[in-house]
Amino acid sequence: MGAELERGHLFFCYRPRVDVQRATGLLDVQRFYMIMKPDGKRLFRRIIMGRKRLPDLAAHEREWAFVDRVSPDPVELEDELDPRSYRTRTRGPRVAAPARPAGESVYMIARHATHTHLAYVLELPNSPGPVQRDLRITDEASFVVTVRNPDADPGPRAGLPPARRPDYPETLSAEFTGRRFIELDPPEFLDYPGTEIVLVGATHDAERELGVRLRPQHRTPDSAAFFSELGMERDVHPLAPLTSGEWE
Repeated sequence: MGAELERGHLFFCYRPRVDVQRATGLLDVQRFYMIMKPDGKRLFRRIIMGRKRLPDLAAHEREWAFVDRVSPDPVELEDELDPRSYRTRTRGPRVAAPARPAGESVYMIARHATHTHLAYVLELPNSPGPVQRDLRITDEASFVVTVRNPDADPGPRAGLPPARRPDYPETLSAEFTGRRFIELDPPEFLDYPGTEIVLVGATHDAERELGVRLRPQHRTPDSAAFFSELGMERDVHPLAPLTSGEWE
């Protein structure tokens, strides 16, 4: 049976490429985000997935990600997902379309045997569609998750540049004891921007595999925590990916 370390809400969203107003598939995606809201904390963590999708569960695929932003104020994170206009010297005016909500779930970080897992059960959309299939957001999943030692050599062209790596307090730095990767225990590693993690696809049946209860709630677009907790504006962000699973 898994030992619960943390639980809360996990949101998935994506932003289309610059000057793409309507995404039709993964090639149109600029960024794929996970946003975590742990229970009992006034804290929001935004994580960027490196290859703009979750790991394949059946293939036990590995995917790299990093903590991009942490804030007690959801408005700070949400505002950066709004549409943006800017000008470049070579191409003139450019427009970044607003991010789209693509999934809402409850999650748990749990220790299971010698590993730590990030597991979730989807609450919205009720039936995953093309968006979720392309981003590999299944209705339930568990991933083995590890944290990279920022002081270890990541190899050529791997990981974040040194200036973006986290500055952990001694209590967390001491957990590495010279290792390049360790379990995500405690989850407070994720409270530091620049934290790099690796997710490995583990299983679709997260609750049974880990012996835990994630307790998803029945959600509708009207009761979505995207709006009540994260503060996303309904009239700014296209909602079809969240409500019907269709690309937009």
